[in-house]
Amino acid sequence: MTAPGQGPDEAASPSGDEPLYRLAGVDKEYAGPAEQVTILRGVDLSIRQGESVAIVGASGSGKSTLLHLLGTLDTPSQGQVLFQGRDMGTMAPDEKAGLRNREIGFVFQFHHLLPEFDTLENVAMQAIIAGMPRAQALARARDTLALVGLSDRTAHRVTTLSGGERQRAAIARAILMRPKVLLADEPTGNLDARTGDVVARLLLDLNRELGMTLVIVTHNRELADIMGRCLELRAGELYDQTR
Repeated sequence: MTAPGQGPDEAASPSGDEPLYRLAGVDKEYAGPAEQVTILRGVDLSIRQGESVAIVGASGSGKSTLLHLLGTLDTPSQGQVLFQGRDMGTMAPDEKAGLRNREIGFVFQFHHLLPEFDTLENVAMQAIIAGMPRAQALARARDTLALVGLSDRTAHRVTTLSGGERQRAAIARAILMRPKVLLADEPTGNLDARTGDVVARLLLDLNRELGMTLVIVTHNRELADIMGRCLELRAGELYDQTR
């Protein structure tokens, strides 16, 4: 479902380009107390490699559900979610886990860092889990922390970091494996306006410098306005609000 004029799918897929994501006829329903509750209906969407996309909408409109579908954390009730031409709904659980580890980075409103480890260890954890030798993982984590401006915080316990520093550490962890896409769910929602602006600008800098696709769910219209495209969910249907 799209607004009049150029819709989400049309805007994202110039002729000849294979999109990073393609969603076709995606519905998502959950069982409610008395009946099925429709969260998403008829969503068609393409996202190119390197795009920056904001998804906005009222609470309960399906924003996080859509992000979870993009991240293989959920599956559609109907329709397809394709990543680089592969139907993620047909992947085995271990394939999805590998995809999340190497190709898809996640940033949430709350940083979910582990308090028993220092900043460097928190960021390196994903590479260590993926089987990278510890020394190599720590070296990569150190380089990645430099990208987000935290070179002087590598040995600090995450409990000693400010809110903005913790979120930047979480971003470093998410991009450690240089994924093709970074999915962010309300990444500035737990921060004051000034710190939130720093984090928002950092995400866009990484999008430009690394060529990493960026998809953000947000209530922050100022953040949405600096993204390349803005999509709005209303009653489960997707509209392109790009100006």
